[in-house]
Amino acid sequence: MTKAKILYVEDDQTLSFVTRDNLESHGYAIDFCEDGEQAMKLYNANHYDLCILDVMLPKMDGFEVAASIREKDVDIPIIFLTAKSTKEDKIHGLRLGGDDYITKPFSIEELILKIEVFLKRSGQPRLESIEVHNIGEYTFSVKNQRLTFNNKIKELTQRESELLCMFCENRDTIVKRDDLLMKVWGDDHYFASRSLDVFVSRLRKYLREDPKVKIENIHNVGYRLIIQSK
Repeated sequence: MTKAKILYVEDDQTLSFVTRDNLESHGYAIDFCEDGEQAMKLYNANHYDLCILDVMLPKMDGFEVAASIREKDVDIPIIFLTAKSTKEDKIHGLRLGGDDYITKPFSIEELILKIEVFLKRSGQPRLESIEVHNIGEYTFSVKNQRLTFNNKIKELTQRESELLCMFCENRDTIVKRDDLLMKVWGDDHYFASRSLDVFVSRLRKYLREDPKVKIENIHNVGYRLIIQSK
């Protein structure tokens, strides 16, 4: 069985040694470097299944690295692993396309569990019963993860696509937060809950060109996709 290949970027040598040793002992193939510029050289020269990025890196920080990766690949899971623990930093990381944000000090068991969840999800073919959803004036291609409006195409990340697909499949019906978190994130802890809010805000932004389309917030319950007829 082919090992999953991970790009790991961390400038703390002691932490990186321990983390690499644990990841390799769990069967992962690790490419490691200590700065953002080298990270992009490795990324451009290789294929990776997942990226783990420290935020405070020399030459090019982790947020910049993530943004550059997202320009090339909207699907690859990105985990931020950092001492920057403010709410603003976490939200910024998510908006750049990060899938999770783990603050130091962290549990290696938690990191490995998250890696397993992301790799399992990204490796599963998304076989949907409906391949194209019409959302007002928008067309959403599930297979291609594209949202189209007036010939303008927006490439969605895997998680954005999964979330929008759940809303489309449950149109005019309240989808509970817990169901969204477990189906799309694989857990319902606080960070995942904050992440859900950020992703819903992104989808609202993408859909704002059509005033008939609305993702309604049902306080403390969940969300509902509403498409008005006229």
